[in-house]
Amino acid sequence: MSLVDAGRKIELILSDVDGVMTDGGIRLLDDGRQMMVFHIRDGMGIRLWREAGGRFGIVTGRNLEAVRRRAADLRLDFVRQGIDDKLPVVDEIAAELEINREAICYIGDDLLDLPAIRAVGLGIAVADAPEEVRRAAKYVTSVRGGEGAVREAIEVILKNTGRWEAVMARYGGS
Repeated sequence: MSLVDAGRKIELILSDVDGVMTDGGIRLLDDGRQMMVFHIRDGMGIRLWREAGGRFGIVTGRNLEAVRRRAADLRLDFVRQGIDDKLPVVDEIAAELEINREAICYIGDDLLDLPAIRAVGLGIAVADAPEEVRRAAKYVTSVRGGEGAVREAIEVILKNTGRWEAVMARYGGS
């Protein structure tokens, strides 16, 4: 199935966090707290996706307050943390929305993401993902995780399915 055909069916985008929405680095502060850096354009991409009628959520292996706060800022539809076996959670969310796997795009960066990337309608890997993950994906971003990869994925879906113009019209562009 082509990227255009797969993209037309997408209603929900699910994404890993570390290595996709961040650069995957762990920054430890002197007091032991961790700091995460998110790319601002990913947030705008999620906003554009939601304006186009889509839903967005995260499924991540770690469980951090920073992720909860970013998810709240972005008003994400789904936030699942502390998940190593991601495909069953993807299926739970699909059942909750009464959609099938073909209506889901999953964006990942590492081996824990492989089952979800392979199973959904549009599996996407970030540019710096391991070779096995990139090979399994239907699309590989041109940028690394944490550098706007989510925004790129969203734009690719919207532009290749005829939804970009309607979103851009809200911003006075074409």
